[in-house]
Amino acid sequence: MESPFKGKTGITRLLNAFGYSIDGLRECYRLEDAFRQEVLLAAILLPVAIFLPVSGLGHALMIGSVLLVLIVELLNSAVEATVDRVGLEKHNLSKRAKDIGSAAVLISLVNVVAIWTCVITGELLT
Repeated sequence: MESPFKGKTGITRLLNAFGYSIDGLRECYRLEDAFRQEVLLAAILLPVAIFLPVSGLGHALMIGSVLLVLIVELLNSAVEATVDRVGLEKHNLSKRAKDIGSAAVLISLVNVVAIWTCVITGELLT
């Protein structure tokens, strides 16, 4: 299959790439319950992070950790879609790929808790 970017340069390529990214976000939101839940979590946590009286670094860490969850979930959803495209029958490698993607999401969520705890206890409680 030929690349959708083949022969496209400059602003046309950038606009197409942006459109494909928006399509990906839209599809993941439409099809993935976990992504919708994490978007809701982000919609709550991002304003909280912005308005908490912490340092610039604290804001960056808190916001970055939340955005990382969305990034990891998007990648996990892409892995799951690819595995399902290959075949829906049960297979150890398919299970492994999906479980590893799920573990990555879990670690990114633990990362949010760890960072928020460190920033809040380190800056607000001292």
